[in-house]
Amino acid sequence: MIAVTVVEAWPDKISRHELELADGATLREALDAAGLGDDADIENIGLWGQRVPINTALENGDRIERYRPVIADAKQARHRRANDQGYRWQARTRRAARSS
Repeated sequence: MIAVTVVEAWPDKISRHELELADGATLREALDAAGLGDDADIENIGLWGQRVPINTALENGDRIERYRPVIADAKQARHRRANDQGYRWQARTRRAARSS
């Protein structure tokens, strides 16, 4: 028997399932045992912060994570925050201005 943890973190809640599975169990079997098999988006599942195939064999102590979808582009969010704070973007960098 192996012990694994299935974790989901959402903005309003965190769910954590401690599971005992048979040796050689796969990621799909763990999701089914946690009750997430049908609604789980296979693209947003991983082990210890790394996306892995759904048929990956699990080891004792693995942490299965279900990731949230990305709702904003990080670069655009930084740009928006800078504009909100009054930062003025330069059209060209100094290096580009010197080379021309």
